[in-house]
Order: sequence, then structure tokens, then C-alpha cells
Amino acid sequence: MIDVTCALIIDEQNRLFTAQRSKKMSLPLKWELPGGKIEPNESAESCLIREIKEELNVEIEIVKSLESNKHTYPSVTICLIPFICKQVSGVISLKEHAKFKWRNTNELLDLDWAEADIPIINNYLKHLNVIT
Repeated sequence: MIDVTCALIIDEQNRLFTAQRSKKMSLPLKWELPGGKIEPNESAESCLIREIKEELNVEIEIVKSLESNKHTYPSVTICLIPFICKQVSGVISLKEHAKFKWRNTNELLDLDWAEADIPIINNYLKHLNVIT
């Protein structure tokens, strides 16, 4: 199993940052929460800060952790570890993804998410008391 972090980056209007995977990535054109694999001897928090800097060229601050989700894809099982974050500096510049969009909570369930992200999104919405 691979431990993978993901960021629920929230802006000042309480919108969530969503990223669309590029055609070259696995799960092409699926929407996801950005993040990445935890390296040996790296904490989940350090991994997420590093990955967001590498993928989006911005600095984040971790606000809160949420419940992780184990998911088995055909070729790999991951444990997706989510954190609610806020952007503290930088301008978003995509290094890997096709595009991004800030979305209101009422738009989130309409996206074609990577399967491992779906329980994270549902848990986030429950956390906000948007769905029960």
C-alpha cells in the first residue's frame, strides 16, 4: 500500500481547489485533490507542503486533518490522507495537471473524480454539514 497525501485547499470565499489530471497521467482527465506520495522518513504534513509547492508553486498552511481513505485501483492500493489547507503565498502555476478550478460546495459532487477522492469529498461535505 502507498501512503498518499491530498490537500483540500480552501480560499477566502470557502471554495475548494480542484485539479484535473492531464491526459498523460494515470486516471486521465479525472478531477482530484492535489498531493502526492509520502517519501521514506517524511511526515504526511511535510509531504503535502512539498508536493503542493512542486505541483502548484504555492505555499500552503495545514489547518486540519480529515479521515483517510484506503482505495484499491487495479494496479495499486493507496491510503489517501487528506488535510484542509489554505494558500498562504504564491500564484498557482500548474506543473502536472491539465487545468484547475475553484469550486463551491454545491458543484463538488458533479465532477468526475478519481475514485479514491470521492469518499474524501463526501467526508469534507459532511464535515461542513452540507450533506448528511
